[in-house]
Amino acid sequence: MAQSNSTLSLSNGDVAIKVDLIQLKKSAAILRALNHKLRQQIIRLLNESKKMTVTEIYVKLRLEQSVASQHLAILRIAQLVTTKRDGKFIFYSVNYERIDEINKFIIDLVG
Repeated sequence: MAQSNSTLSLSNGDVAIKVDLIQLKKSAAILRALNHKLRQQIIRLLNESKKMTVTEIYVKLRLEQSVASQHLAILRIAQLVTTKRDGKFIFYSVNYERIDEINKFIIDLVG
C-alpha cells in the first residue's frame, strides 16, 4: 500500500485503515496537555473562579510566574482555556466546549 509521510496505511486483508499521523500527533498533544497534575490544578482553579489573571493563578498555586505562564500557554495551544483582554489584564477561563469535545472523544476511544 502506498503511503505518504503524513499517513499510515494498514490492512489485515479485510479492512484497510488510514491513520492521519498529523491528526494523531495533534490529538496526542491535546491529551498530554490535560494529563498533567499542575495543568489539571489550573483548570480546576479556573473552573472555581470562572476567570483569573496569570498573577492570580501563580499566587494562588504558589508558583513562579514563568511556570504558570508556560503551563497556561500549553493549555491555550490545546484550546483548553480561552483568554480575554480587559485593559492591561488578560483573563483566562475554561473552554468548556473544548473539554466536552475531548471528553466525548475519549469516551468513544475507550468505549
